Amino acid sequence: MATGWPLVGRAEELRFVATALRSRSGPRGVVLAGAAGVGKTRLAGEALAEAGQRGMTVRRATATASSRPLPLGAFGGLLGELGDLGREPAQLLPRAAAALLAGAGRAGVVIGVDDAHLLDELSATLIHQLVLRRAATVLVTVRTGEPAPDAVTALWKDRDLDRLEVQPLSEQEVTTLLESVLGGHVEQASVSRLWAMCQGNVLYLRQLVDGAVENGALRVERGVWRLAEPPRVTPGLVELVAARVGALPAAVREVVDVLAVNEPLGVGLLSGLTEPDAVEDAENRGIVRVETDGRRVQAGLAHPLYGEVRRAAMGRLRARRLRSRIATALSNTGARRADDVLRRAVLMLDSDLDTDPGLLVAAAERASYLGDLPLALRLGRAAVVAGGGFPAQAIVANSTAFLGPADEADAELAVLTRLAGSDAELVRAAVNRATFLTWMLARVDQAEAVLDEAAARVVTAGERMPLVALRAMIDGQLGRPDRAEQAALSVLRSGGATEDAVLMACCGLVAALAVTGRADQMGPHVARGVEAAARSTERAEFRLPLVALQITGLRLAGHLGDAARIAADCRAQVKDVPIGAQIGCYLVGETELALGRVATAARWLREGRAGIERFGDAGGWRYATLIALTRALAVSGDVEGAHEALADLGRHRHPGLAFLDPEMVLARAWVTAVDGASSRGVELAHEAAELADGRGQLAHVVVALHTAARFGDRSVAGRLAALAGQVHGPLAPAVATHAAALAADDGDALLAASSALEEIGDVLAAADAAAQAAAGHLAKGRRTAGHAAAARAHALSGECEGATTPALAAAARPLPLTDREREIVSLAARGLSNRQIADRLVVSVRTVEGHLYRASAKLGTTNRSEYAGLLGVHPRRQPVADRGE
Repeated sequence: MATGWPLVGRAEELRFVATALRSRSGPRGVVLAGAAGVGKTRLAGEALAEAGQRGMTVRRATATASSRPLPLGAFGGLLGELGDLGREPAQLLPRAAAALLAGAGRAGVVIGVDDAHLLDELSATLIHQLVLRRAATVLVTVRTGEPAPDAVTALWKDRDLDRLEVQPLSEQEVTTLLESVLGGHVEQASVSRLWAMCQGNVLYLRQLVDGAVENGALRVERGVWRLAEPPRVTPGLVELVAARVGALPAAVREVVDVLAVNEPLGVGLLSGLTEPDAVEDAENRGIVRVETDGRRVQAGLAHPLYGEVRRAAMGRLRARRLRSRIATALSNTGARRADDVLRRAVLMLDSDLDTDPGLLVAAAERASYLGDLPLALRLGRAAVVAGGGFPAQAIVANSTAFLGPADEADAELAVLTRLAGSDAELVRAAVNRATFLTWMLARVDQAEAVLDEAAARVVTAGERMPLVALRAMIDGQLGRPDRAEQAALSVLRSGGATEDAVLMACCGLVAALAVTGRADQMGPHVARGVEAAARSTERAEFRLPLVALQITGLRLAGHLGDAARIAADCRAQVKDVPIGAQIGCYLVGETELALGRVATAARWLREGRAGIERFGDAGGWRYATLIALTRALAVSGDVEGAHEALADLGRHRHPGLAFLDPEMVLARAWVTAVDGASSRGVELAHEAAELADGRGQLAHVVVALHTAARFGDRSVAGRLAALAGQVHGPLAPAVATHAAALAADDGDALLAASSALEEIGDVLAAADAAAQAAAGHLAKGRRTAGHAAAARAHALSGECEGATTPALAAAARPLPLTDREREIVSLAARGLSNRQIADRLVVSVRTVEGHLYRASAKLGTTNRSEYAGLLGVHPRRQPVADRGE
């Protein structure tokens, strides 16, 4: 961790100040205004240092409350002995000014005054006169909202100096700052949490981060800094906030404490709980903010840390009493909105009020809908204790199934089954258990047995719909699209299915449409599923797999812009929800990878993996994330990291997401090809295509065969041409054109294919097509066309953040070698022995030796380190794949 905190996000402000300090006409200086801790002093210090480097004589002073009673107290250290202040007042200011200006060079004097709102009247007058006389350049900081001497206020009111309001750092600027300070990638969800607490105030942020690092709340996991627990309020932070808030009257402090326990609150309700005049006083002091939310006028604390500090100082008994009062007041208002119910229930949990099982169940269902499963579990357990029966236990069982541990979840599901007293409850228990078995324990056979057993026991046919719907969802994600579609349509056409059943059926149907190449038909079913999720009592969390399946379908079809937009929107909706934030990282990373922004993708996917792993298998999200991460690392040039991720992927394959298996094989193909064995990469791409074809996943077949073409395979054009008429969307025709141009060795057609791929957003594939065009033209002696194509490939690869692919590598360093010779030389350059090369390529050692002999003759060297220089590769330790992966 870095020891110093750099100045971040202030380039524009520094330019503004520097321009003002250099001014030869108009105001000569700046007033920097802002809240305490926002960074005014640091900004002023940097500007003064820069002025000093330009030759200006810098005088610095700091006004304080203790120096304010003393005339010229802030400048005591700069003025020296001026004589008896009481005897010569008329001479005092000229003598003080002369002392400040003494010894100045040709560049002049710049005077910096920190916290100028605390200046005594004489010091303020001195500064004002220097500005009016243009005797010195002046840079002062003042705290917004604080009273200041008239002479200081006049500096900006009379436009003698420019005024710049220094704003808090944005969330993105806080990200940059933290990564500079911590020296590594910081999880975005953790940044968001810290930013929300400090609101961009650098002083508060530093206190939070230093404390969190010291106590281990902020730590590195999988190479990513993340908050493993909420940051604590440190004593230093308490002092800073207390200084900002100041001494408050008891009535105003009561307002702050009520809001610290629960905010926002309606102004009318808050005034009833406290004193109306005190609420107004709190707003006037800037402690409370009042905003309009629809028809409601809501009050909340002006800064999140005010609440953090008051909660940390508040006794448990007082906090319980305040929660009881607020919950009772909310109940008396008759508010019945879902969020009001949730708020009342949460307050009741830690209050002196009797619990209401019906309220707790309704609140737990709302928490589940919002994706906050830890809160849903807490409310559900309280509802069970309060006598909530089967509905309460269903919430506990479902939440525990997702949050773990597995043995505890299994026990809760067993209790739920025993409590089932009707067909509907028996089905609900079976769906919970089958869901848990499929995605959390990856025991698909057992899950299907549970569904079969429940279907046999249920008497009423209509009650079986959720069982059929879950079967559709399971079939969709197991790579059985035909079965999934048939089961899903039977539910969706029935007319009497529950919202939960509709949601699960839509997941199954969207999965089937996505992989079979009918992404253009997904829209209505996604919309219906989302609507069902909004009304779902228990399966609202299935919104995420539904959206993920939609994104998969759009990605496979070539609607990459739509996929990226939906992923970003989804992440924004779930970024504050446990595990939702990490799933959002996966979705964004997956779409960034599809668009070719490989470094950005790797960043999102690393972050997603680091967070998801805390939840174990996490419903298969780890498996999906690792597939994308492995490929992102490979094409971003981190071959070592890609091999490590690939090994991790092999350990965590999830049988419940078998429909992603072709993409897993393709991830292996990319690692292999980027690591120098392109021919083996082609073989793996064909394996992925065969696997997908056997399951009817035609959209995956298109991507797999196109991958083979990108690795140089000229045999796939016919199959892709046929698929272009079967798989909907812009990708299939574009890749068919690419494969046909490659097979014909037509450089101009390859460039046309490159343009088509770029148009749909597949920039990295467009770069590959351009690189292959360059190779083709140069091989035929068309140097002008070849160099133009290579320049296009280089430009496109730049948009892909320095991506590495076999085609781009060949175009960047054209050599007089056949594809096979280049491949073998590349592996030799990476440090593999002839035997290891033969094993990887499944050829004889003699064949390897022959290719190396001919390649060496063409290159004029047999030195393997010189091979590495010619190819631009680096020898590395023995690949994971060579150790039997």
